[in-house]
Amino acid sequence: MTIQVADRNKSITVLLNGTNSALKQVVPIQHQLSKPKLLNELLLVHFGVFIGITGDIKGKLVLVGEQSIFGSIGEIMFGAQINDDMLVSFSGELGNMIAGNLSTNIVNSGVSIDITSPTIIEGEAKISGHEIAIQLTTTFDRVGNLDIYLLLD
Repeated sequence: MTIQVADRNKSITVLLNGTNSALKQVVPIQHQLSKPKLLNELLLVHFGVFIGITGDIKGKLVLVGEQSIFGSIGEIMFGAQINDDMLVSFSGELGNMIAGNLSTNIVNSGVSIDITSPTIIEGEAKISGHEIAIQLTTTFDRVGNLDIYLLLD
């Protein structure tokens, strides 16, 4: 039992560090990342990106924020205003880039994961069915907050 807990803790640390590295590589905006916080309730999402994680670690990566935050990040990254259908497409691609970089970053730690295609969540969604939920809040300078959830099965 102790070995399983130790392995799970190592996996969580690897995921958290890989997520931070991925944000730095993908999003060209200064940011501060909060300390991880364990959640004990359902995850409620109004707008976000959901990406499945398979392989050595199983779970989900969920990016949650106001549409305006995703739009501002896109505008800074591409130099053009992002809205409507383009906003939905960009949001999925942002999640894909972060999850892809996360996957690449953690290989050196001996952890191998694959990711699913991004799914956009709009409206009122409740996400459950995970064993552990970890929340990180990323505060992007002059843009706002984006919540990142690592939901482990």
